[in-house]
Amino acid sequence: MAYPVFDLHCDTADRLAWPGLDQRFHQLAGSESFSPEDVPSDTRLADNGCHLSIAKMGGVPWAQCFACFIYDEFPPEESLAFYRQVMGHLEREVADNADAIALAAGPAGIRDALGRGGRVAVKTIENARMFAADPSLVEVLAGEGVLMASLSWNAEGPLGSGCDAPAVGLTRTGAEVVRRMEDAGMVLDVSHLNDACFSDVARIAERPFVASHSNSRAVCGHPRNLTDAQFAEIRDRGGLVGLNYCPDFLSESFETAEPTEDDLCRHVEHWLDMGGEDVVALGSDFDGTDLPSCISSAEKMPRLQEAFERRFGERIARKLCAENALAFFERCAG
Repeated sequence: MAYPVFDLHCDTADRLAWPGLDQRFHQLAGSESFSPEDVPSDTRLADNGCHLSIAKMGGVPWAQCFACFIYDEFPPEESLAFYRQVMGHLEREVADNADAIALAAGPAGIRDALGRGGRVAVKTIENARMFAADPSLVEVLAGEGVLMASLSWNAEGPLGSGCDAPAVGLTRTGAEVVRRMEDAGMVLDVSHLNDACFSDVARIAERPFVASHSNSRAVCGHPRNLTDAQFAEIRDRGGLVGLNYCPDFLSESFETAEPTEDDLCRHVEHWLDMGGEDVVALGSDFDGTDLPSCISSAEKMPRLQEAFERRFGERIARKLCAENALAFFERCAG
């Protein structure tokens, strides 16, 4: 029998909302926007052509962090309006499926919902550029149930810089936002930060933080992955790291050999060898990247759980799939 899932990252909210967004956002995103074949004809959360839907969750109790992904091309002043439209669509979809999924107002109640076999949607932000226009939005959005946010995507940004940017660290505003997030109980997500920004966060942060969808750079040398020293920093602070299913981050030979469940397990195994039993979680990146066939949609999660259980045993598999994330958010969010 499949057991609960707590997934730290997907981009499904953007993909479902995209057809109904103001056209100015399509224009601002430019070449980075979803291509027509990437946008589902059915934008319902219940059932759609995406990697993730309520139907694809099947009978698995499931807590899903739904990120509003904000493009690097968006001015900070436009980002809040984009967030409102994306999250507005998600909130309406959750309300229309209230018998099947609930919106988390905070970490309290998520464990109980999963224990009853239920599903929970958690609001997060990827590349929270709106905080650069108005840092007080941290408190506003935390009050509206946003449990986690990251400071950048791949480029140099107004808060911090991503892995494709030069070795530029946090901006002064970014440092202020980190402090505000910690005071507001909004978890800081360091996925996508370049190494200089990660070092700045480690220097000024006082609370545990998360890499919601990043893998091990020792196993696959992509700069989006975490070094062993970065993983150890997160581990020693009581943080969390979510395993990303993106082929580029799983295997250096992904272009010639499709990654398998063994490739996912190699990252987990490396982190377990580093004392990460209470640190490792899931961060699928559903609907934010291409996926290998072994986990090409949420409906394949029971098969992946079986692979984890064969490799690591049921106790570790349960911690990896949900228990570590549940314990972290109960301890550190809100």
